[in-house]
Amino acid sequence: MSRRPALRIALAASAAALALLLGGCASSAAPSASSSSDAGPSPDDYVTPGKLTIATGETAYEPYVIDDDPESGEGFEAAVAYAVADKLGFAKDDVEWVRTSFDAAIAPGPKSFDFNVQQYTITDERKQGVDFSSPYYSASQSLIALKGGKADGVTALAGLEDITIGAMANSTSALTLDALDLGLKPKLYNSNEDATAALSAGQVDAVVLDTPTAYVAVNFYIENSFFVGELPKSGIEDQWGLLLAKDSPLTPAVSAAVDELREDGTLADLEEKWLSGLTEGVTELQ
Repeated sequence: MSRRPALRIALAASAAALALLLGGCASSAAPSASSSSDAGPSPDDYVTPGKLTIATGETAYEPYVIDDDPESGEGFEAAVAYAVADKLGFAKDDVEWVRTSFDAAIAPGPKSFDFNVQQYTITDERKQGVDFSSPYYSASQSLIALKGGKADGVTALAGLEDITIGAMANSTSALTLDALDLGLKPKLYNSNEDATAALSAGQVDAVVLDTPTAYVAVNFYIENSFFVGELPKSGIEDQWGLLLAKDSPLTPAVSAAVDELREDGTLADLEEKWLSGLTEGVTELQ
């Protein structure tokens, strides 16, 4: 599979850290109002006035964050976060990063961050407890397996009926499998790490992951693994949004910033830089 230089260099430079995936100077000036809105948020609307506090996972994985170092701005989601910060009027030195677990951040209640970026799929159920920005990325789901296993040679959805599939519980991956209406009963795990560990241990024949994570797993972590194929969306949209506290006064400005980044081509450029080539040569199962 050919890869674009930027993606290859960024990912290969920290291949050892990918095992975790499957296992400044303060400015005295307050941030300006969002360039996306004439009536932006006030400094007191932020967790720390004069700062933008962004959260990501307790371990931040590639290609979203390179070397688990969001402060570098390297990786798709780290770069998106800094682009949003710029639209909101924050210099890089005025951005502070904190870490949260996936589940703790998505639970209703007060937040230690202004927004959180860690591949949160926007759903109506989640919107009952938190806010989301408009989507900054739409991910597909892909099936990976070990060469020589029961899934090797599967070329159509019908071939999935006789194999055991793993997925993260309550994820878009699991929902997509259900929506295919093939009578599949996947083994569900607490995390993608647990699901891929089960694949490596031979406890399942294949695993469904969002495509960027599947790419990293196949190319850098799970030895002897391969893409079985990309799954049809089946009406399940995996659109990712920045997560904010419910009814946050920042939500309109953050959404407007994301919209501007989409309209001016920045999101497409960042996707091309960090995520291009992920599905090159991968076919959609029909």
